[in-house]
Amino acid sequence: MAAILAGLSSIYSVCSESAGIAGNLCAFVLFVSPIPTFRRIIRNQSTEQFSGLPYIYSLLNCLICLWYGMPFISPNIILVATVNSIGAVFQFIYIAIFIAYADKSKKLKMSVLLVLVFALFAGIAFVSLRFLDSHTRQLFIGYLSVFSLISMFASPLFIINLVVKTRSVEYMPFFLSLATFLMSLSFFAYGMLKGDGFISVPNGIGTILGVVQLALYYHYSSKYDDSSREPLLAYA
Repeated sequence: MAAILAGLSSIYSVCSESAGIAGNLCAFVLFVSPIPTFRRIIRNQSTEQFSGLPYIYSLLNCLICLWYGMPFISPNIILVATVNSIGAVFQFIYIAIFIAYADKSKKLKMSVLLVLVFALFAGIAFVSLRFLDSHTRQLFIGYLSVFSLISMFASPLFIINLVVKTRSVEYMPFFLSLATFLMSLSFFAYGMLKGDGFISVPNGIGTILGVVQLALYYHYSSKYDDSSREPLLAYA
């Protein structure tokens, strides 16, 4: 009986870690997706009408979720920390490039926002370590991470609304939508297997939104004219 239980526990552990690794791989696809936009910025030596705010929001989200995944905050979910540490590095690089090529007003605005993000994260880290016990600390950071992740869903909702209004998938690339869905699904499974609602709940919402995006793509893709294709770019 003990051997059977040990075998089941091993299978359970392999499944949960596999889900987390799959989530990391899908997230990496999302992290590199803005590269064409920044290649254009570097080539043109200008940020044009692009907005840097999505990268500021993403950096803050990655930092909060990274903190939640640290072993001294939440044991046994290190794959949450790894994916968000990689994400934070990518977002910081994107922001640095944006600042380097932005005009003076955008440069100042983005620099101030970047300092505020790090100051806010430092404040969260200080409060959680200095004033909260281990259980309360996990709850505090967990709720912050859920709020941060759910707030990030504003972008998919905007895209979904745009697709319905325009009846076109021009601004919703299939592989980006697929990677978003697979990442959310993987981390939803990871959270469920780890018994962590702070991971499973927001990613469950993300999975549902991913299904909606893929369904819309299937519905409207036949009506999309490839001749009008433009890169997916974030404008202010």
